[in-house]
Amino acid sequence: MGSKLVRVECVLRVSSLVFAVMAALLLALDAQTKTILFVTKKASIKNLHALRLTTIVVAMAAGYQLLQLMRMAAFAWLGRNPCNEYSNKFTACLYLFLDQGVTYATFAAATAGFQEAFVGLFGVEKMQWMKLCNVYTRFCEQIAGGMVVCLALCVTMAVMSAVSAHRFFKLYHRSRPSPSKSDRRSMMAAS
Repeated sequence: MGSKLVRVECVLRVSSLVFAVMAALLLALDAQTKTILFVTKKASIKNLHALRLTTIVVAMAAGYQLLQLMRMAAFAWLGRNPCNEYSNKFTACLYLFLDQGVTYATFAAATAGFQEAFVGLFGVEKMQWMKLCNVYTRFCEQIAGGMVVCLALCVTMAVMSAVSAHRFFKLYHRSRPSPSKSDRRSMMAAS
């Protein structure tokens, strides 16, 4: 069970790293220049603050996943089982809080990025915010691709948090076994 869980954790962390790098690159390198009525305008995430924040948080999530993979590789290189590291309640709790913190931060940033992407897609007429996607189509398509990858990142990181929670709560087993049927019958007969 332990080595299977290590493989699952490794696959989840590698896929999270790949998704995070893909999303960060798709969002950070997205720009399009158009000439509208003799004026040249450039659309990039520098103009969209929530998407810039999403890019920064996703890049930080990629760095966190890389550090965790390096930790796992160091344990494998030293010949130690990474599952033994989780036998300490403090360490398991620390990894659980780190995994959940990065997952929640990524989810929050992705949600803000989705909101701003939808404003760019549909506009807000009451606030006189025009649609961007009818002018900068390639820019919006690349943003949409980056946000879909961000969604996949959030899902894989949520599953990784569930694995961390499983490892942490596995340390808290019952201290006394539940009474058997014959013990329950004798306790009921005595009362």
